[in-house]
Amino acid sequence: MMKLLVLAAAVALAAADVSHLQRSDKDAQILKQELDVDVEGRYHWALETDNGISANENGELKNPTGENPAQVAQGEAQWTSPEGEVIKLQYVADENGFQPQGSHLPTPPPIPAAIVRALEYIRAHPPPPESP
Repeated sequence: MMKLLVLAAAVALAAADVSHLQRSDKDAQILKQELDVDVEGRYHWALETDNGISANENGELKNPTGENPAQVAQGEAQWTSPEGEVIKLQYVADENGFQPQGSHLPTPPPIPAAIVRALEYIRAHPPPPESP
């Protein structure tokens, strides 16, 4: 089952929508392709093409005989955007969900100064406990 899951993930990556890529990206040659899966559910895959796309992932089944087994993975990918920017993505996926990191990902705006001051005031001056 684990091998099937890993194989499905590799096939999904290989079959990802490339309609937005330039013609040369569609014709890229694979320079490196690795897939290693062991009987205990640990795996590693890596892919690298001649146009600068690379990706790799390591994963394993965490707590396989316990109450809450979870598939965990960590990996990274790199490619060049249509604007010429090198995009680097790192991620962890575990029982807490998918957690990506990268300078290209949107971030929330900063908290307005007035809200920060109000929160600090509330922290410094907590309300009195309620009477029964």
